[in-house]
Amino acid sequence: MSDQVLADRLFFTDAGLDRRSVEGLVTTALADADDGELFLEYVQSEMLAFDDGRLKAASFDVTQGFGLRAVAGEATGYAHASVLDEAAIKRAGEAVGAVTRGYSGEMALTPMQTNAKLYDDLNPIAGVAFETKVALLSEIDAYARAKDPRVRQVSASIAGEWRAVQIIRAGGAAIGDVRPLVRVNVTVMVGEGDRQETGSHGMGGRVGFDRFIEAATWQGAVDEALRQALVNLASVPAPAGEMPVVLGPGWPGILLHEAIGHGLEGDFNRKGTSAFAGLLGQRVASPGVTVVDDGTLPDRRGSITVDDEGTPSQRTVLIEDGILVGYLQDRQNARLMGMQPTGNGRRQSHAHAPMPRMTNTMMLDGAHDPAEIIASVKGRGLYAVNFGGGQVDITSGKFVFSAAEAYLIEDGKIGPAVKGATLIGNGPDALTKVRMIGSDSRLDPGIGTCGKDGQSVPVGVGQPTLRLDGLTVGGTA
Repeated sequence: MSDQVLADRLFFTDAGLDRRSVEGLVTTALADADDGELFLEYVQSEMLAFDDGRLKAASFDVTQGFGLRAVAGEATGYAHASVLDEAAIKRAGEAVGAVTRGYSGEMALTPMQTNAKLYDDLNPIAGVAFETKVALLSEIDAYARAKDPRVRQVSASIAGEWRAVQIIRAGGAAIGDVRPLVRVNVTVMVGEGDRQETGSHGMGGRVGFDRFIEAATWQGAVDEALRQALVNLASVPAPAGEMPVVLGPGWPGILLHEAIGHGLEGDFNRKGTSAFAGLLGQRVASPGVTVVDDGTLPDRRGSITVDDEGTPSQRTVLIEDGILVGYLQDRQNARLMGMQPTGNGRRQSHAHAPMPRMTNTMMLDGAHDPAEIIASVKGRGLYAVNFGGGQVDITSGKFVFSAAEAYLIEDGKIGPAVKGATLIGNGPDALTKVRMIGSDSRLDPGIGTCGKDGQSVPVGVGQPTLRLDGLTVGGTA
C-alpha cells in the first residue's frame, strides 16, 4: 500500500473527512496567500523504560490533528487543533485568513512529486509484542550485570513511533508520508569504592525493532556502554589550555551540527543573524572541508521522503572545499531570499509551523588515515571520541561541549582517558582550524534529536576523524 493511499484511508475513510470539502476549505483559506498548506497528522507512540532491575515506565499514546498555515510575504498565520473535522478546519481557515486581509499574493508552485521511498511504512510498535520488548529489556539488564562485578546500575529503554502525514495545498494537490521511528538506549553505571562512572550507547532509525532484538545487536550496545563506563572509571583529570584536538568519527559530528549547522539554516541568514549571512561564495572553512545535509539516506533517523511542506528531501551541499555554497531552506525563506527550497521545512507536529531544519548533516571524507592524524600531534593534545551535553549560541556559533569519552594525546600516541574535558570555541572559527580530515566518515548510530525554537525533530550527524588546531580545552587538572 502506498503512503498516499494509507494516508487517505487514515484521514478520510477512517476519520470521516470528505476530501472535496476539505480541499475547498483549504483553497478558500489560502485564496490571497503566497503559500500555505493543510498538514494532517496521525501518530502512535510507545515507550518502555527498565531501571533498577524492573520495568519502571510504560506508555502508549495516540494523537492526531491538523495545522493550517497561510503565508503572506514575511507574515505567517497558523492555526491547529487536535481533532480531525471539517468544522475545525473551517474555523482555522477563518483565523489564518487574517494574515491575508488587504493582501493579494500569488500562490507559489506546488512542490514536485517524488516516487522515492526511503523507509517502509511498517508500524514498529505493532511489529513486536509488548511482552517481547519487556523481556528484551530484562535480558539487557541481566547481561550487563553478568559482564562485570563492578556494574552497579543498568538503565535501558525502547521507544517507537509510527507517524502518518498528508499535506494538502490550495487546488487539491496532496502528498502523504508514513514515517516509522525507533530508538534503543542502554546506560551502565560502574563503581569501585566511592567512585562511580557511567557509559551509554543508543541506536535507532526509520526501521522496525526486528534488527535491534537480535542478540548480537543489543549485546553489542551493552558491551559499548560498559566499555565507556570502565574507561571513565580509570580516567584522570583532564588538562586545560589551548591545544590540538582530534575528534573521532560519527557522533562527534554533533559539534558540527550544533555550532555550524544551525547557522546555515535559511531563516537565520535571511534575517542576518547568522555568522554566515552574506558569505555565499566566500571561504568559511579550511580547504578540504565539505559539509552536506542529506535527507535521502534510506532508513536513517534524520531522513524524510518529503519535508513537512511536501517538498521532496534532497542532498544539499552547504560548504564545498571550504567555500560556502548553500543554505538549508523551507519554502517561505527560499522565496524571500530568491532561492529554491531544499526540502528542509520541518515541524515537530501538527501544532507547530514548519521552519528550516537539518536532516542528516555530515562532513565528507578527506585523504588522511585516522592513525596518521593521531600521530601528527606532537606534544600534548586531546582525542575526543564521544560527547555528552553542550551549549551553543546559534547566532554567534559560540559553543561549550562536554566530552563523554576522551583521551590525552602524548607525542603522537593515545594516552590515558581523561575526565571533565570540555571544548570551548566558536563554530565558524573552528571551521578554519581544521588541519587534517580523515578517510573514515560515518554517521551516528541513530540517536540524534535537534531542538530549535521549542520544536524537536529527529536528525543524524556524522563526520570523519578531524584534527583542529588551537581549540580551548577546559579541564579539571
